[in-house]
Amino acid sequence: MIRINTISNNKAWYRYIKNPYDYIENKVEKINCKLNKYKKKKIFCTLLLSGSNEIKRLNKKFRNKNITTDVLSFPFYNKKVLKNKLKKENEIYIGDIIINFNKIKNKNNKISFKNELNKLWVHGLVHLFGYDHKKDKDYYKMRKMEKKLLSHLS
Repeated sequence: MIRINTISNNKAWYRYIKNPYDYIENKVEKINCKLNKYKKKKIFCTLLLSGSNEIKRLNKKFRNKNITTDVLSFPFYNKKVLKNKLKKENEIYIGDIIINFNKIKNKNNKISFKNELNKLWVHGLVHLFGYDHKKDKDYYKMRKMEKKLLSHLS
């Protein structure tokens, strides 16, 4: 089962989502109900809900890109190593996701804001599971996994 520790250091998030922790937990539970693959495992990650300044600082520090972005993912393992760990271990911390409030706040209403938030944290989660989008073939595999997970959130 997947567990996401949600942290918000930016109060602006609460204008769009009353309780971000409960919101994400509810969405993750929907995914857990549908994914049999990880039922017997405890897979953890952290989701930081931040703003432009913090995500820009982290992007510069860890990726040497002095720009703001919508989402950052910091996987602890590549896909092959994670697959081996999942065979051997029952509890695994897979990494961190950071989402920038300012990149999604311009949505016209709370529904589209939440939809965009869902797309971003799912995108980040899929990165933590070892997917990437550097090559076209990898992009299509990653996109397929994202669509699968997002379909469980309705």
